[in-house]
Amino acid sequence: SRHRIGLRRQVIAIVRKDLLLERRGKANLNALIFLGGLILLIVSFALGPDRSRLHTVAGGVLWIAFAFAGILAFSRAYQSEETNKCFEGMLLAGTDPKAIYLGKLLGTIIVMLVVEVVVTTAMTVLYALSFGGSILFLALAGVLGTVGIAAVGVLYGRLTMSLRAREIMLPLLVLPVVVPVLLAAVQATSLTLNGSTSGISIWIELLAVFDVVFVTAGVLTYETLCEL
Repeated sequence: SRHRIGLRRQVIAIVRKDLLLERRGKANLNALIFLGGLILLIVSFALGPDRSRLHTVAGGVLWIAFAFAGILAFSRAYQSEETNKCFEGMLLAGTDPKAIYLGKLLGTIIVMLVVEVVVTTAMTVLYALSFGGSILFLALAGVLGTVGIAAVGVLYGRLTMSLRAREIMLPLLVLPVVVPVLLAAVQATSLTLNGSTSGISIWIELLAVFDVVFVTAGVLTYETLCEL
């Protein structure tokens, strides 16, 4: 239908705009990568040179890095709109709030996945990991976990966009909600890093369910948030 085509075009336009801003302001992406790498480095020094110990905690450390980098990405996603009052301009121009949410969501997911690829590559070198044939399961867990975290982060990013203390409020709001996603993602990632794929299906299914619930909730409630 025409509405779906119009919605799709709006989503694509918002994604292109956000990615173009990220490309021009490389400092934001570099900051996310630096934060993730710094977390890996600190944990590796804290645990020492014991590789077996590093392999045991690698899944949890990886998602801690992803989560904190994501929090920073959620705040950055609305920075330009808040500074230049572009968000109100998009609404006045007739942009569908659902398109804004989905466009912000897709743009943030792409940025987070780029960061995750770089950080995961750094972890393989720093922690001497070998994925073997489990790379596909690791990628699936990474994508599903990222979608779940981003679905909540983009929603609360809009809620805290105009707050002076948004850097403090955003993680306090997002992290408690995404705990189920983080737990499932850590379990799935740890299994793949340990070379075991038995029992991973239940965690992958849980991640998929969380994604559906959180994305649907975001689409349904975003229009209300835009009226605040």
